[in-house]
Amino acid sequence: MSSAALHQQGRTFLPTSRAEMDALSWSQPDIVFVTGDAYIDHPSFAASILGRWLEHHGFKVAILAQPDWKSADAWRELGAPRLFYAVSAGAMDSMINHYTANRKRRNADAYSPGGAIERRPDRANAVYAQRCREAFKGIPVIAGGVEASLRRVSHYDYWSDKVWPSSLVTSKADLVAYGNGEASILEIAMRLRDGESIRDLRDMRGVAYLLGKKDSLPEHRFHDNEGDEQTLTLPSHEEVTESGEKFARATRILHRETNPLNARRLVQANGDRQVVINPPPLALTEKTLDAIYALPYTRLPHPAYADDAPIPAWQTIAESVQIMRGCFGGCTFCSITLHQGRTIQSRSRESVLSEVKGLASRKDFKGHISDLGGPTANMYRMRCSKPEVEAKCRRLSCVSPKVCKLLDTDHAPLVDLMKSSRKVPGIKKVHIASGIRMDLARNEPEYLEELVEHHVGGHLKVAPEHVSERVLAMMKKPPQKTFEEFAERFDAASKRAGKDQFLVPYFIASHPGSGIVEMIELAQFLKSKGYRPRQVQDFIPAPMDIATCMYHTGIDPETMKYVHVSKKSTHRGLQRALLQFFKPENYDLVKQALLEVGRADLIGEGPDCLIPSKRPRVPKYSRGPGNKQDGKRGGYRWAAKRGSRES
Repeated sequence: MSSAALHQQGRTFLPTSRAEMDALSWSQPDIVFVTGDAYIDHPSFAASILGRWLEHHGFKVAILAQPDWKSADAWRELGAPRLFYAVSAGAMDSMINHYTANRKRRNADAYSPGGAIERRPDRANAVYAQRCREAFKGIPVIAGGVEASLRRVSHYDYWSDKVWPSSLVTSKADLVAYGNGEASILEIAMRLRDGESIRDLRDMRGVAYLLGKKDSLPEHRFHDNEGDEQTLTLPSHEEVTESGEKFARATRILHRETNPLNARRLVQANGDRQVVINPPPLALTEKTLDAIYALPYTRLPHPAYADDAPIPAWQTIAESVQIMRGCFGGCTFCSITLHQGRTIQSRSRESVLSEVKGLASRKDFKGHISDLGGPTANMYRMRCSKPEVEAKCRRLSCVSPKVCKLLDTDHAPLVDLMKSSRKVPGIKKVHIASGIRMDLARNEPEYLEELVEHHVGGHLKVAPEHVSERVLAMMKKPPQKTFEEFAERFDAASKRAGKDQFLVPYFIASHPGSGIVEMIELAQFLKSKGYRPRQVQDFIPAPMDIATCMYHTGIDPETMKYVHVSKKSTHRGLQRALLQFFKPENYDLVKQALLEVGRADLIGEGPDCLIPSKRPRVPKYSRGPGNKQDGKRGGYRWAAKRGSRES
């Protein structure tokens, strides 16, 4: 059903223009969301979720999506909000959205109509906040989303190769709301509506703010920790800029203060001002999540977008269902745990099935749910079995270096949900597209049988990331044998189901700790298994990640020991080429890498050699989507020992 048809039926979107507000007889919105993404009224997009949540509680919310940022005209046309602006760069950090691991401009933006680029500025959070101030002085500006959240403290910026101050400094926002935003945004709206000032909100969880030059640190207690101080001081911005060791120490403190049940307030000096980061928001309850996902989403892009310019991100998730949030994996190169929290926040079985039934009842639904998952497909309803221990725990990962014995890893609730979802009338197939945590799934035969027989459409995504034990430990990923054990059990289950199915493994080049020797080890593994990755995942240092700290400083912040880092583009290119050693155009780079570390034995015609002794002929072909080396994850070509198959 088209967006226009929904309008005719009275199922409306949140207004995006003065004309749409006039049609609703609004003289002024309460809140204006400014976002770098196109407006898609779907529960996978933050502006839609938060906007609907506020609307549900009686607030008038307008969306200013991908405005022309070169002037404040778009802001003025919509009018000043009565309460505040909510600013977000979008679902991704704008710099990661715009640039590859090689710092080259991407040729598409998945969150824009037609994949068009240049619909948002670099460092969009700061630019949007500036335009809010320019359009209407005195209106509070609340920054949120991934970009503001993961830059809330002094951080390394890969694209400028510099340490930048908190996003509060660069954006001059009144508050940064980080983490899951529903509770924070509603509290902000209600308290401002009730007459409190923006300064009064500094006692909230999940917010950061910039203290004035003459302001003293307020006395706030967020929980009672016996013998623990309520506030920790990070090394100053100036110190972390000048010293890699101080940067690493700040990173270690920051990541140890992410459990909302025991996290302390953090303070970091920036010149003569101080950035204050209050403890994270508490995990959302099942009741709250159910209410959020029950809101009247149209699940479609706003009708202002042309049908001939589809939004790629929406096409990917249009018929997906999110069953949980959060991740306790704690992978050092991933921001999910830092942003959504380590605690798994799950919807009820009834809530998920209600959404599935709603999809099945739509006239335009073809019967296939593209994904039933979340940040990880198989963490549904998992959490610590000892709440009293969870309240004190500062462990960064519940599964590394091994699965915590107190973690409840029961897959039964998930298996029941998968079975019930596929039995809903009108459902032909429920796919699992979210990544599988193999160390949790490998010893769950009932889950594996259900997954393989009913929810895999030929291939399944998994993320072993590397094979070097040392590199995997730095990533907080399970050892290589975990992947091999899971692969064997997946293959066996597929054969029992009478299906020809394959794993799609993702690997990363140039992660801290990974050098030429480690990448040769990975290339040998790929050769032995017949894996031929079609796309390459280059490590991109995202703000605030532990792996980013390693990349920038050469120090592991947990051990404070030296870490090998490949920063030169030539070395990164060699690692990338080794992941695709089989491509004729990579021959010279692979040969250079092998000779550089004394592995000429892998050059020749033997069964274990990575490349032949003579340079092969490079075929003439146009680079298609499957051949881009832009740092994004993608599909893999599998070459079995007897023939080949593309997944």
